[in-house]
This record gives sequence, C-alpha cells and structure tokens, in this order.
Amino acid sequence: MEKKLVIATQNNGKAREFRAVFEPAGWQVLTLNDFDHLAQVNETGRTFEENARLKADFFAAKLHCPVLADDSGLQVTFLHGQPGIYSARYAGVAHDDAANNARLLAELGGVPAEQRQANFHTTLVLAWPQRPEQDLVVNGDVKGEILSVPRGEDGFGYDPLFYLADLDKTFAELNAIDKNKYSHRGAAIQNLLPVWQQWWQEQEQQG
Repeated sequence: MEKKLVIATQNNGKAREFRAVFEPAGWQVLTLNDFDHLAQVNETGRTFEENARLKADFFAAKLHCPVLADDSGLQVTFLHGQPGIYSARYAGVAHDDAANNARLLAELGGVPAEQRQANFHTTLVLAWPQRPEQDLVVNGDVKGEILSVPRGEDGFGYDPLFYLADLDKTFAELNAIDKNKYSHRGAAIQNLLPVWQQWWQEQEQQG
C-alpha cells in the first residue's frame, strides 16, 4: 500500500494543520475534497471518540486506504462542557463559524474573565480498511479562556475567541507552525507520532 493518507475532512484549515506534519515526512495527504460523490457520515456518536471512529472506519472502507479522522470541540467550564461534540453546529447550521461564535458570546454575556475557562479537545482515530477493531486512538487537549471580543485573522471555528494567556494570543493570532505546536490537534498529533509507525507496520504485516 502506497504512502497515502486521507484526512476525513472538507475543512481546509484542518487539512493545512495535518499537511504541515505529514507531507514533510513524505506522505501524500488527501482530503475528502479530492474525491467525488462521497456520502456524508452522520455524527451520531455521544463522544468525540465515537464520532471520530464513525468517520475513520466509514471512509477507510469506502476508499480502501488508511484514513485519519478527528472529532474536536470546545468545552467551556461555565457552560458545563458545552458546546462539546456539538461545537461545529452550535448555532444550528454546521460549520457556520460566525454564527457559532455569536452564540457562544451570547451565552457568556456578562460572565467575567475569571469564569471563562475553556478546554479545546481533539480525538484522532487512524483506521485501516476493514479493521475497525484495530483503530488507533489518541487524544489532545489545551487549556485557555474565551475572550469577549474576537482577535486575529487566521484560523477557523472558535480560534479568534480562544485565548492562551501564556502566549498572550488567540489561536487566530498564531502562525501555522505555532498553531501546530500549541493547538489541541497539535497535541493529539504529538501523541500520535510515537505510535503510528509501529501500528502501520503491524497492519501491513497482516496483509
């Protein structure tokens, strides 16, 4: 099997983060945008891992190649962990960043800075075709807080509102290198790097 990895996303921002890691290592990184007429996966899971597994296993079987899927979300302490697995469709329409950010700001209206703590979480699942029982699963988290006013022009999703005090920057103010270094997906990727090559070799040995 050639060194090809499909990232189960149509989000160019996510794809850019993964390409920055895998392409320098000699991998051909594709996304769902590189294929025609693919069915969508209903994210009916109740956890990040369940949703990531649904996507990884479905597309690995469909495309007959290894697939890396993620499910990520923002967990705001004041909102009891919401929006969580519903982060991408918090305002009711999937991937409407402006609407999602507007709802989050409305939900936190009047909440002081010291009560705006949040966690960004990612679960990554690496799947081999027809072997869902052998999925490789890793997680990544990063702590921050939610600003009352967006900052930064880069990034996507809640990046302009997610503030890292140690850097005095939001995710949307970080360049691609620093985003991979400090983000939840970056943390998950770092947890993936020490284990995925052995996993890959084991899958190849099974034929």
